[in-house]
Order: sequence, then C-alpha cells, then structure tokens
Amino acid sequence: MSISRVSSLRAALAGGIALSSVVLLSGTAFAHVSVQPQGEAAQGGYATVNVKVPNERDNASTVKVEVNFPLDHPLASVMPQPVPGWKAEVTRSKLSKPLELHGKTINEAVSKVTWTADGSKIGPGQFQQFPLSLGRLPEDTDALVLKAIQTYDNEEVVRWIEEKKEGADEPQNPAPVLKLSAASADHHGGATPSASAATDGKAGHDEAADSADRQETAASATSDTTARVLGVIGILVGVAGIAFGVLAGRRRSA
Repeated sequence: MSISRVSSLRAALAGGIALSSVVLLSGTAFAHVSVQPQGEAAQGGYATVNVKVPNERDNASTVKVEVNFPLDHPLASVMPQPVPGWKAEVTRSKLSKPLELHGKTINEAVSKVTWTADGSKIGPGQFQQFPLSLGRLPEDTDALVLKAIQTYDNEEVVRWIEEKKEGADEPQNPAPVLKLSAASADHHGGATPSASAATDGKAGHDEAADSADRQETAASATSDTTARVLGVIGILVGVAGIAFGVLAGRRRSA
C-alpha cells in the first residue's frame, strides 16, 4: 500500500474518532432533566409545561422524579396531567407572605411535585415527559429554577439542583430553568373593545391579503411548472424528429 494511501486512511480514521467524540460529548452534555413550555410562558399568565426526564444509565431505570418549586416566587396552582404508569403527588407549603389571586388570599403554594413509578419505568435509552399546568406565573422574575431529583431502581440518586452562574460554564447537574417572557396585555385583562375590534379587523385584512398572495404565488408556480414541462416535451419531440429525419435519409441513401 502506498504512503499516500496510508496517510489518507489515517486522516479519515482520526476524523471519524474526532466526530464520534463530539457526538458522544454533545449527547452527554444535553442529557439532563429540563422543563419546556408548550407555547408561551408569560409573566402573570398561565402555562402548560413538560418536565423532560431522560435516563442516563445503561444498567438502571428511573423510578422516581421530584420537581421542587421556588417559594420566593410561589405558584398558587400546579396541576399534573396523569401519566400512565406513574403516580403523581402534589406537596403544598405555608407561605411567609400570602398571595393575592383573583381577589382571594392564598396562604400556601405548591412546593413540590413527585412522580413515582406505578407499573412503568424510564429504561436505558428512553425519556419520559411529565406535563404540568402552572399558574399564575410571577411577574417579578424572568425565570423559575425548578430543582429536580431523579432516582434509579438501583437506589442511585441524581440531584439536578446546580444553578448556572453568569459567565461560567454549565454545571455538571444543572437545575431545570423555566424562562418567562414579558407580560402581555392579554394577561392583565386584555385590550379595550375598540382596540380589539381594530386589531381583529386589521388581522382579518392581513389574513385575506396573505391568502390572495399565496394563491397568486401558487398559480404562478403552476404556470411556470407547466411551461417548463411543455418546453421539455417540445425539445424531446424536436430531437425525435431530427433523429427520424437522419434515419430516413440513411435509408434512402442505402
């Protein structure tokens, strides 16, 4: 085998190893418990989120997940959606400072939700999502840190409780963070009727215009495609005609 051939194989092997290392490290870096909103999670509003729990072990299954909610930014309502094969338990705690919600005084808030395997597990190479309905979201912060604890059937416990510091690398076991968007008018009683009507009218007009534009674009695209097809057919017919003429001339000469 030539030297150049050997050098090429070595370079390819080194590149493959480097790429595999990047892929493996990337998978490890992102395989942690996280919280993901379904749609918008705005300050002062309500949201549905998924707590995503991947299984990081090859020889054990996840049988318990605990998510803790901050009491310095309390949530009066946290409702878990039933997940087949899992039992959910909601824990509430006394507040040092009561909340005012819909004209009512709330003296306690949800501090923890625990899911325990009840006929199901999160096996190696799998993940499970646990949906939650949250509200009312606080208006005095742009993020909620939801510290989580993951328990495996071999009694190993992983604590996802480390908060990332500004300017620092992501910690080994980062706590899930729910980022909140800025509050909108809809979360504070909505816009005035006249403003809403004007907005609806403008939205309807814009939607109609967009629909017309889409139809015109589709028609143009169809016409362009048809023209191209006809052009190709014409070229093929022309080539066939020329070939037929050449063949006929050769036969007459023979």
